[in-house]
Amino acid sequence: MKKTYIIAEIGINHNGCLETAKRLIDVAAVSGCDAVKFQKRNPDICVPEHQKGVIRDTPWGKMTYLEYKHRVEFGKKEYDEIDAYCKLRGIAWSASPWDVDSLKFLMKYDIPFIKVPSAMITNKTLMSAVAQTGKKVIFSVGMSNLKEIDIAVQQMRDKKVDFSLLHCNSTYPAPLSELNLSCIGTLKERYGCEVGYSGHEFRLGTSVAAIYLGATIIERHITLDRTMWGTDQLSSVEPQGLIKLVKGIRELELAYGDGVKRVTESELGPRKKLRGY
Repeated sequence: MKKTYIIAEIGINHNGCLETAKRLIDVAAVSGCDAVKFQKRNPDICVPEHQKGVIRDTPWGKMTYLEYKHRVEFGKKEYDEIDAYCKLRGIAWSASPWDVDSLKFLMKYDIPFIKVPSAMITNKTLMSAVAQTGKKVIFSVGMSNLKEIDIAVQQMRDKKVDFSLLHCNSTYPAPLSELNLSCIGTLKERYGCEVGYSGHEFRLGTSVAAIYLGATIIERHITLDRTMWGTDQLSSVEPQGLIKLVKGIRELELAYGDGVKRVTESELGPRKKLRGY
């Protein structure tokens, strides 16, 4: 069984606080994750015009939605520190660009892959720009039909991009009855590429089960505490849960085997004792 690549999605769960981001990097590193991932936006571009002036209650007081998005967004100073801190902790990092400006920003760093969120795979301009970076591309396919995925995949193949898909349900948190983990096999058969799973459900076992069904990349949102303020916190995994999840994945990899029935090395002693040969 191929070793599963585990991505701890910090996203915007840092709430604009670099120290919180570092604590989440620590959690991912201690748990044995392969990478942490953030989200990068230019709010002036990403926030719809009709939303920019909407007043929102935040932990920092009332402010417009645009002001709030700027408040929680990291810039060069923070990402320079994140880059250095991840190197110190021995863990890779990347981010999901929500616009071409953000993609150009991320390309200043030596990140191992570009992750495109489900919401943006129908943005042909962004997908085209991502395909031209020369980086491995991972994109989630939540809330997408097969026709939309076909187009996104073809954009990658036209540029001969090394890409992977992540099966995903884009509800936060996602209902167990709608996870449809069997789609992992459907995607592998249809596109003949590496397929993983991005989970937003409360459970941990479903992510481990995804590996049994063929996923080789697992992405889960992480948080220090689900009660923290923010839209993604409730569907995220807390530190102890992340440790359990990574341990469960590694145990499954060890136990999966090759399917060949044989007498194992540890069985030779009991076999001789109980059968005499």
